[in-house]
Amino acid sequence: MQAEDRKRRILARARADGKVDVMAMASEFGVAPETVRRDLKTLGEHGLLRRTHGGALPVESAGFETGLAFRAASMVPEKQRIARAAADRLDEAETVFIDEGFTPHLIAEHLPANRPLTVVTASLPTAAAMSEQPSVTVLLLGGRVRGRTKATVDHWAIRMLSELVIDLAYIGANGISREHGLTTPDPVVSAVKAQAMRSSRRKVFVGVHTKFGVASFSKFAAVGDFEAIITDTTLSPTEAHRYALLGPKVLRV
Repeated sequence: MQAEDRKRRILARARADGKVDVMAMASEFGVAPETVRRDLKTLGEHGLLRRTHGGALPVESAGFETGLAFRAASMVPEKQRIARAAADRLDEAETVFIDEGFTPHLIAEHLPANRPLTVVTASLPTAAAMSEQPSVTVLLLGGRVRGRTKATVDHWAIRMLSELVIDLAYIGANGISREHGLTTPDPVVSAVKAQAMRSSRRKVFVGVHTKFGVASFSKFAAVGDFEAIITDTTLSPTEAHRYALLGPKVLRV
């Protein structure tokens, strides 16, 4: 098997399964583990994979993005802890933007049900869940619905957000890095997130450790734009400190 064909198959497997294992790929292709590691290194340098101990994870890009179902089945305990910690930062906020995605959706489930809140969201699942709470007023942003994430995008959503002043925004991203800021594969999604950032007084980023050090296609914010970053404990204290030096408080939960 030629090296380029092997790398294409490794990338396809990572995107289909959510990860690849060095030893498994070496056995499948009949090559040495060192050969697979070199392939992973090259794919990592091209921004397509992120190396992990013993393998690699796919990086979401302009040509590849995971769907809501995959996200809802991946690292759920970590995302639940992040969501609880994020909800605890509500403080006196009365209006809240909740981003699309599974982790922001979990935050909605942890918000207090015994106080009046106005929730603004582009996420259809989040809007439906929050509408069941009698103390919550839900504003669902209009626009085209992306089937992959069940969220609205385009100029309708941006225009609605531009007319609001929101106390607190819970924001997710496909990648966060100190060099490139917060990114997402699709510019139309990035535009909605960027407007939510501009419309909100306080901003909190939520995301698991696999998001860190990753740069996707379209940038919508800088690390220093956030008051807090909440992630799981697999992100090393050293790396968390590097992000904290850019301004936000970094919480590992």
